[in-house]
Amino acid sequence: MDVNFIDGSIAEAQIKGTDADMDLAVIAIPLNKLEDTTKNAIVIAQMGDSDALKLGESVIAIGNALGYGQSVTAGYVSALDREVTMQDGSVGVFIQTDAAINSGNSGGALVNSEGKVIGVNTLKVSSTGVEGIGFAIPINSTV
Repeated sequence: MDVNFIDGSIAEAQIKGTDADMDLAVIAIPLNKLEDTTKNAIVIAQMGDSDALKLGESVIAIGNALGYGQSVTAGYVSALDREVTMQDGSVGVFIQTDAAINSGNSGGALVNSEGKVIGVNTLKVSSTGVEGIGFAIPINSTV
């Protein structure tokens, strides 16, 4: 699996773990496989506390919407502990947001106003009459 960085460099990643129900994977890239310019541009994300979220709190969804490159959308926490049944019948508990979550944003960070990661963007509801309903896996999730 290749990872594309914003500076245009590409590195091969190793899959360390997966959760098929949540459509989530943990990957690792050996630092010696990265160019110095790429390594120097990487900033370690600070983790927030998804249990401390409040309805109406500002959030920012970061991703690669539609494969166009890095994108950022803003919105609010619309609901907490929202149970959603996936197409395969499994049920997940998510943060609901009106920040745009589009194809390619999945796996990106949902951050609070302090820039701390409080969730991982994962899915949106898409159908006639539905607009602005996206979901993120809470960063404190143990499942």
